[in-house]
Amino acid sequence: MIARLRGRLHERGAEEIVIDVGGVGYQVFVSAQTLAALPAEGTDVALLTVTHVREDALQLFGFVDATERGLFQLLQSVSGIGPRLALNILSGMPSAELREAIRRRDLVRLTRISGVGKKTAERLSLELADKLASLPESRPVARVGLSTDVATQAVSALVNLGFREIEAERAVEAAIESGLAVFEDVVREALRSMRR
Repeated sequence: MIARLRGRLHERGAEEIVIDVGGVGYQVFVSAQTLAALPAEGTDVALLTVTHVREDALQLFGFVDATERGLFQLLQSVSGIGPRLALNILSGMPSAELREAIRRRDLVRLTRISGVGKKTAERLSLELADKLASLPESRPVARVGLSTDVATQAVSALVNLGFREIEAERAVEAAIESGLAVFEDVVREALRSMRR
């Protein structure tokens, strides 16, 4: 089973990406939420994955954080929900909102997701409401470009200033790719780019 991929983002599609790992291109299906969190093509990325094996195919599903991956697996425990519908549900709203809608048994909100009818929404609410507490809290997988201590500290500083973590990561990544390596310089450049 492939549980994690780290490589270069080679190609982006509407529902899938290709990650080049040592010259091998892995097709990975992703939700709209994960797709939005990914950097530009040609950038190094790391994703958590779930391997799905069928008689006629081996598919990889990728996630930017452990919460989304956990939700994907939990969704499939509901009768009638396979990996593609589970990914579609994850594309329908951010993980935190989805958890809240299920926990509150908000059928109106759940049925707004494409492919989710009233019966599916009822099954989701009934079967998953109590299981959601076991999921880990959102914590994005570190991108390869952000693995240094300077990058980690810079992202933390920007988050403490009130910026969203994903925006802070992108700005810090761009600052480091421009050749900056000193903490203060990276933060200064990241702030400048986010204020444009």
